[in-house]
Amino acid sequence: MADSAPDTPYFAQAVGRLGDQRAMRTTQPVYGAQGIKILDKGAKLNTRLYERLVQHHPSTTLEDAIEIESAVSGKNLRALAETLLDGSPVFVRMAEKPADRKLLLDCLEAVPLPPAVVFQLTVLHDVQPELFRYLVASALTAVWLGNGPLAVRHDLVMLAAAGLLHNLGMMHIDPVLLQPGAQISREQRRQLYSHPLVSVLLLERHHEYTADMLRAIREHHEVLDGSGYPGGLAGSAISPWGRILSLAQVVAALVKPGRSHALLRVSVLLRTNRHRFDPALVDRLLPLLQQLAGETADQGGIDNRVSDPVGQLNRIHQALLAWPASLAQDAQWPAARRSGMLSIGERCARILRTLVESGVSSEQMNLLDQDAITGPLADELSLVTHELAWQLQALEREARRRWRLAPGEQLPAALAQWIETVEHICAGLASPEGTAAGTEK
Repeated sequence: MADSAPDTPYFAQAVGRLGDQRAMRTTQPVYGAQGIKILDKGAKLNTRLYERLVQHHPSTTLEDAIEIESAVSGKNLRALAETLLDGSPVFVRMAEKPADRKLLLDCLEAVPLPPAVVFQLTVLHDVQPELFRYLVASALTAVWLGNGPLAVRHDLVMLAAAGLLHNLGMMHIDPVLLQPGAQISREQRRQLYSHPLVSVLLLERHHEYTADMLRAIREHHEVLDGSGYPGGLAGSAISPWGRILSLAQVVAALVKPGRSHALLRVSVLLRTNRHRFDPALVDRLLPLLQQLAGETADQGGIDNRVSDPVGQLNRIHQALLAWPASLAQDAQWPAARRSGMLSIGERCARILRTLVESGVSSEQMNLLDQDAITGPLADELSLVTHELAWQLQALEREARRRWRLAPGEQLPAALAQWIETVEHICAGLASPEGTAAGTEK
């Protein structure tokens, strides 16, 4: 690959999976690393020839030099968006007003698509259609969140571009990492966490895209409490567009076609993650979910109900309260460890505040009549339990990472006891299905 794109074999493999369903031809001469012409303009390509070209590391950026038959365009992006706006309850509500619907579609269709981006989107469309559909959903959600009385049309188009292109880097990492439930090593996780930077690398050479749009893509997995990636940014360090895209891509992931109780899942995620996402944006989305009870009743119960959600939520609450905060003040430990423990303690406190704001603190749960926890209420409390168990388990993993045990060293007794308690509570509960965990990739 040319130096404008990551030097990995995975995109070439994706092109190979196209087979020869789409005709490809060069739109300019292709030169090798030594400046020798390899192919003339107008040469026909198949996937085998493309893979051979990649192996020769041409000086010509192949994505700039190849035209693909029936490529992705603004018009077919609009057509796919139409099906989303008509088929998903969340998007139906976003586009209830004709003017809003037109704005969402117009902004998506107006996204600038240089030849290299068209080529990569077309490969993505054919090889990973679910990911492509999710990107269109992210674009629509980002525009909706960014719209307002003072919104500028060009800014909304750039937000649509950020939503559409933020995961372009996924085509350049090992596809094994994207499989649901994949067990990945620390090195593989680093590769996965690099994909926002890879996306920026692929796009920043195109003058059509603004600095704010590129920054949003870099930040699309950053969250307000600092637990995101790749930079671990927190609070005001995350740009306004980064906050929009961070929330938009999560919502889009939870309303994929075929996912049951989409509105309930989005509602639970928003209410239990106010410490992670911009509260003003969350408050814009929540009114869309007012008819939630009717949808839930029509669909029947969720598949993974928790048998005793009140008891489990009480245990999660107590575990958060039991965080060994004294570790952050104990001078026998290095400053880096104390700083890490302080950060996790602050995150525990933010989650505890969220429990109260969401109406699921221990005190609030104990007011419920146990016999009344049936139907939609049981579904909602089960999803809340799964989400908070995932958040608690994420804190446990972060505590291990921040302590950084040396060879032969053991965790302090208080921290080891807390970790053991969390593992016991979360066993069988921290399912990624329908939670923020399912949107990390």
